[in-house]
Amino acid sequence: MGTPLFIDSGFIEANTSFVDLIQALKTAFKSNRTIVPQRHHHDFPYPNKEKESTLLLMPAWNPGEDSGVKVVTINPYNADFNLPTVQGSYLYMDASNGQLKAIIEAKNLTAKRTAATSALASEYMSRKDADSFLMMGTGALSINLIKAHAAIRPIKKVYVWGRNFQKAQGISNQLQGEAYSVIAIKKLDTAISEAAIISCATLSESPLVYGANLMPGQHVDLVGAYKPNMREADDAAIRKSTVFVDAFGGSLQESGDIAIPLQTGILKENDIAADLFGLCSDQRLGRTSYDQITLFKSVGHALEDLSAAKYYYYKYLNDNI
Repeated sequence: MGTPLFIDSGFIEANTSFVDLIQALKTAFKSNRTIVPQRHHHDFPYPNKEKESTLLLMPAWNPGEDSGVKVVTINPYNADFNLPTVQGSYLYMDASNGQLKAIIEAKNLTAKRTAATSALASEYMSRKDADSFLMMGTGALSINLIKAHAAIRPIKKVYVWGRNFQKAQGISNQLQGEAYSVIAIKKLDTAISEAAIISCATLSESPLVYGANLMPGQHVDLVGAYKPNMREADDAAIRKSTVFVDAFGGSLQESGDIAIPLQTGILKENDIAADLFGLCSDQRLGRTSYDQITLFKSVGHALEDLSAAKYYYYKYLNDNI
């Protein structure tokens, strides 16, 4: 057995083309060959703290080709240790013999594939002339989401909002060299009605995106709120929007953005227009009118992890031949 490669966060950061990664994801969703069982989701107590930590296990197989499993922990109190909330590794394997081919740092892998998945959805759901973007949230995903959306839409102006204004300002400073302007904001009132694309990546347990503020033609991208008791959009936003998900199944159960409206009758399962499998295979339509409000809920799918792992594995091989 050969020694598996170790692909670290630095390599991922330096070798990501969002255009190429989006295309890799589109190909995987279109072919629909990947076998993905339901993810394992386990909450466990954190001593003397109110919020629980979470362990996620996400396996996937392309029979006879490759397979992998992502092992992730989400630790709400990691800031106390000056560590990121999300920790994890991806084990990338040869599906024909089970040999471990690579261990890949999962935090940045997840950030890149999540942002690329949102941008893939945006190709079908946002207006082609969308030139303004609101980023709600200041975590590791924020810069990646901005860059991924800007790779497929003519973004000229970006607003960044977070509960901590200094963090929003820090993101603005990091992106000053990009082709679009980036402005940190303290209040959402104007930006949330102005932005053509609204992306929200938070751990909020109560809505931040209100339907009353949404305007015709906007696209809403919900990436955070990964538990059934969490929400980033209120009932009015769900009612006003054509709703899409990354994949039927986990998306209907794992996040309160979809699960709660389904439970209360605000949303019915057959009201959900499509998932990415249907869109990428051209079996379902995305945006159908200029003034339509579209809403995409992403909870993450193991197909995305396996596709991204393959992308970075072969990038690494090609760079080290």
